Amino acid sequence: MKKLFVCVCVALSISSAGCMPEEQIRLADGSNTQMSHWQDRWLVINYWAEWCGPCRHEIPELNELHEDRIANGMVVLGVNYDNIQPPKLNEVIERMEIDFPVLLADPQQRFGYNRAEQLPMTVIINPEREVHDVLIGPQTAASISAALN
Repeated sequence: MKKLFVCVCVALSISSAGCMPEEQIRLADGSNTQMSHWQDRWLVINYWAEWCGPCRHEIPELNELHEDRIANGMVVLGVNYDNIQPPKLNEVIERMEIDFPVLLADPQQRFGYNRAEQLPMTVIINPEREVHDVLIGPQTAASISAALN
């Protein structure tokens, strides 16, 4: 009987391990989301800084992609290179007129690519959650869309 009890306990602990809640992803606007919300979508992760002139020039292009996210099947996410945190981060986002979500934590380790060394840098993650491409320098909506192919 004791062996049966131990076997049942082990089985329950193994089966409940798969039921762990998914990690919350914190956004600059104060909300949380989960990676599963972006399932089967391309992720376009853009590294930017307020002091980066080329970053400022590509923000409207990224906003355009974000606005068309349903049609183009991608999610545009920003990462502040300087790791500024709210509320100062929100002030910078507003000044730069960034409309797409900005992550509070760098997802670089999650996806296994190198830390940004030049700005702007855009990392494209395919729907299977693999690094598809790393684009250095300012991008346009067209150049990012072309990189998906």
